[in-house]
Amino acid sequence: MKTKLYSLLLACATLPLFSQVGINTPTPSATLDVNGNTKIRTTPAAPALSGYQVLGINTGSSEVSSIDPALLIAASGTNPTVYSAKKSTGISLLSVGVLGDFKPVNFLAAERTIGSAALFNDTTSAYTIPSDGVYAIAYSFRFGTGLQASLLSSGTGIGITRTRGAGAGVTALIDSRLFSGVNLLVASLTISDSYINGLYSFQAGDRVNFGFIDPGISLTLLSTSTTSFYIYKVSN
Repeated sequence: MKTKLYSLLLACATLPLFSQVGINTPTPSATLDVNGNTKIRTTPAAPALSGYQVLGINTGSSEVSSIDPALLIAASGTNPTVYSAKKSTGISLLSVGVLGDFKPVNFLAAERTIGSAALFNDTTSAYTIPSDGVYAIAYSFRFGTGLQASLLSSGTGIGITRTRGAGAGVTALIDSRLFSGVNLLVASLTISDSYINGLYSFQAGDRVNFGFIDPGISLTLLSTSTTSFYIYKVSN
């Protein structure tokens, strides 16, 4: 009995000496070194990220470390859907994808200020939606250099269209704004700036155009006009 007791005490005394445990490996290199797959049968769901860490594995050493979720967000880089462009010279209207009185502005990929040229088609002047989701869009147009009284009577405005489907597809006007104005005793004056800003749902492959709505626009005023837009995905 004494011999068994001494053996148990000796075994307990030596436990702290073994600081590393290996499973499927005779030479552990960490406190717990598992050489093989790991299964966790139950994982409780966290109500929020606050107070929790994300675990990541080092592909070189196979060591698992905790990662601040903020680091994952920072490492994600630039939103690949972000695109913006500005045009202040050489503005004209295309006949491609005409929907009623809507005509696209001839934006070019070279006129982008942010984003990948692969997202834009120079032939159709259209931004191609890279993935399904909700996108934020802003589009502005300053027509000419001042107040244009003639715009009131023609219902002139700016618009955004979506073309869906292969080939010519089906085009729909998803938003528009008319130039506003006031009636005075001597003339009707129109504010020559117009702006669209909103959230829109798209499918991958949709083509988005930014253009003008007017049955008889004065092309001479386009030479002194400026226009710009931006678009990016905000949600799935």
